[in-house]
Amino acid sequence: MVSVFAFAVLAAAAVYFMSPEERKRILQLAAGKAGLAVRAATRSSPAEQEFHEFLRARARWPIVTPLLLAASAMVFLGVLFGPGSMSDPQTFVAWGANYTPRTTHDEWWRLASSAFVHAGLFHLVATVAGLLPLGFILERAVGRIAFASVFLGSAIVASAISLWTAPLTQVTLGPSGGIFGIYGLAIATAIYGCLRQPRIAVPLLVLKRIGAGASIFLLHTAFTDHLGGPAELAGLATGLLAGLVAMRAVAERRPPAVRAPLVAGVTAIAAIALVVPLRGMIDARPELARIAAVEERTSAEYAAAVEKFKLGHLPAKALASLIDRSVLPALARDRARVDALRGAPKDQAPLLLAARRYFELREQSWRRRAEGLRTGKLPLLNEAERTERAALDSLAIVTP
Repeated sequence: MVSVFAFAVLAAAAVYFMSPEERKRILQLAAGKAGLAVRAATRSSPAEQEFHEFLRARARWPIVTPLLLAASAMVFLGVLFGPGSMSDPQTFVAWGANYTPRTTHDEWWRLASSAFVHAGLFHLVATVAGLLPLGFILERAVGRIAFASVFLGSAIVASAISLWTAPLTQVTLGPSGGIFGIYGLAIATAIYGCLRQPRIAVPLLVLKRIGAGASIFLLHTAFTDHLGGPAELAGLATGLLAGLVAMRAVAERRPPAVRAPLVAGVTAIAAIALVVPLRGMIDARPELARIAAVEERTSAEYAAAVEKFKLGHLPAKALASLIDRSVLPALARDRARVDALRGAPKDQAPLLLAARRYFELREQSWRRRAEGLRTGKLPLLNEAERTERAALDSLAIVTP
């Protein structure tokens, strides 16, 4: 560091003591050297020129890849500046993320729209890194229709598989299933186009760019769980299958436009058919959470009446009447609402069981309290207290 600083000081002193003509010559020489360096850095090798000519003959510009990234960016900006917080999963649901209680209630379009929803800026950056370098090349090599259909089909397959593999109440999102599908398509294209004659000679520089972007994407995917490993592997398999069917002669000519879309489409339809049995699944937790609100309201109403009783403004029979007239009907309505729930997943069955246990015990406690108030029997009131504590213990399981 000291030597660099000393060299800079000496160079500055030398320039200072030069004549104007010498400074001009030095400047021209430096400009010439810089120009040569730039041309050397930007000059394509014969292999790169041949590869770019191959791509140019297939398609001059990629269209699908920029559109996919632009759509993702627009949705991200909508999430970022729209109503709702990015810390709330329901914000992503509002923008099209995959959520079983919504998707399986005839919102199947979420299987595709969730591929354009990102959980944050780093997620979006990883998508750009994973899709842009490869997409700009592969789209032109295999055709826009094949590329777009494999991405979308793989994304749908991955989203459908996530309905089975992710917890019911988990929000899944992101294009990793579609990008893995593109990687599967790239593997099949490499098998047919680069490993046998005639070969597509891909320059090392191009491979480095693709590898750098893929590394960023794969690292981000490995440390996050926006979609799930099984779903992403299903996307990879979809792209690989489509590529193995459609890319046999990719080095000689552009693949037929119908084969890859047909394979991707059939696979996506099969995946959707597998999740149709999930139709009507619900998340019972929001409804169960309302039990605590009803408990709090009825208990507060009864507590206020007890205060009046203590002051001598209300007789004991009026307390019993309040229980019969107000508290028990509210409890019955709440119980009927929970009993009507259908389609809850198996992992929520213990919560529903605890809720039914709470309703049973709570009704017993209120009835015994009312009877104790009417008859003046202290044992009934003590039994009502014990039953109430057991009911509230069950409620704590339902709404921890």
